[in-house]
Amino acid sequence: MVAACRPPGRLAAAEVMRVKAFAPAKVNLYLHVTGRRADGYHLLDSLVAFADVGDCIFAKEATDFSLEVSGPEAGALTAAGEDNLVLRAARLLAAHTGISTGAALHLEKRLRVAAGIGGGSSDAAATMRALRDLWQIAVDDATLRALAAELGADVPACISGCAVWVGGIGERIELAVALPKAGILFANPRRNLPTAAVFAARRGGFGQPGRFGQMPSDAAGLGQILMRRRNDLTDAAIGLVPEIATVLARLATLPGALLARMSGSGATCFALFGDCYEAESAGKILLAAEPLWWCAAGSLVAAQKLSG
Repeated sequence: MVAACRPPGRLAAAEVMRVKAFAPAKVNLYLHVTGRRADGYHLLDSLVAFADVGDCIFAKEATDFSLEVSGPEAGALTAAGEDNLVLRAARLLAAHTGISTGAALHLEKRLRVAAGIGGGSSDAAATMRALRDLWQIAVDDATLRALAAELGADVPACISGCAVWVGGIGERIELAVALPKAGILFANPRRNLPTAAVFAARRGGFGQPGRFGQMPSDAAGLGQILMRRRNDLTDAAIGLVPEIATVLARLATLPGALLARMSGSGATCFALFGDCYEAESAGKILLAAEPLWWCAAGSLVAAQKLSG
């Protein structure tokens, strides 16, 4: 089980030509589908947060772009090739800024792929932040978010890695106030679930936005207010991957669990806890019962930028 109560820090000062950026797991604390545009894209309302468990991007100067992938979840990306979001993000930023050099990139992959926790999107965002530092270019987060929209709907929200309200098809992003201290446990039955397939399988009408004005002061209050909201993609995802229902049931019965819900389009689900230590303890219980599942425990990140 991946367990971390804080993201990794910067590399030692001696490695001045090699930078590191953290790519946190994204979690949709709630996700309402509020409509559909004429072009087929669905309109969403969601409170998107991030956890202090995730992937890492390392970058150092090179004459061309290259990508090496390691880590426990690296196998899912070995066939990605030049279409990998990390390389696409690097080339997009270079083209925008007129950078003629390249970068040797190394992705330490710990997050599940096609799992509803924004692994690829967060990796792309972290790549842009790492290269901004490596190349020492003056590009602010707003510019990075505009560029990131060309890579996918989830990538702009991942640029700052802090809690945001997301609307439209993912392009409308507003900073949320600080989240309360809370632990989180992710679980996935090791089933990939493409987002497009889930949206295609969704049936029924549309909901209303679920935004709330005052952020609760503790994890219990956050769990209570989120209970009155939902993930509108859950039924469609369970129809495609029935094991999701089992994951949700397992998470809900863990000691200290305040809320169990699917994130994004699945198949990863999560449970909230009072702190990361409760989440880690629950994760050990879950893995003892389901040793083949992917699990990761840590904390939600407050509304502040993650250090690169």
